[in-house]
Amino acid sequence: MSSAQEKALPREQVDEVIAQVNRNTGDVLSILERLQGMHPLKYLPQDTLEYVAKRKGLAPSQIYSVATFYSFFNLRPQGRHGVMVCAGTACHTRGAKQLMDGILSEVGAAGTDADGSYTTPDQWLTVRTVACVGQCAMAPVALVDGEILGRISDLHLRRIVRDLLEEDKQNEN
Repeated sequence: MSSAQEKALPREQVDEVIAQVNRNTGDVLSILERLQGMHPLKYLPQDTLEYVAKRKGLAPSQIYSVATFYSFFNLRPQGRHGVMVCAGTACHTRGAKQLMDGILSEVGAAGTDADGSYTTPDQWLTVRTVACVGQCAMAPVALVDGEILGRISDLHLRRIVRDLLEEDKQNEN
């Protein structure tokens, strides 16, 4: 992975996004969403957050509090693919831990970071838990690249990840 990818977005791009969004403090959410989507590693670097605060005339802590309150914002580089395992009560009681343990085992991870996530060293996959995805009737639930998968088993989730890896390998050749 190139360290250039981990740098903040170019300020011109940030300025353009800020100019496109209405000028009030409620627009911070939209600005951060767009900026994260623009970053090749799908995250919000510290420098970018600080620059947004400066341009919006807000304290950096205000921007940081928005970025840390919402679980869909990432403050660390993310993988090319993402697996999110719901850890809400219904999912927890119906096997979320087994899903998480299984997928971590599949990618050779011993466990997660303090924030409940793991990204492979090659930035191919990020696995993390989320508090609740609001699909309790379909528990346990996982999202793979944003697609909701309900009543999913550990084996099925592992197969999906293996298939993604195989597909990516074929596309590289």
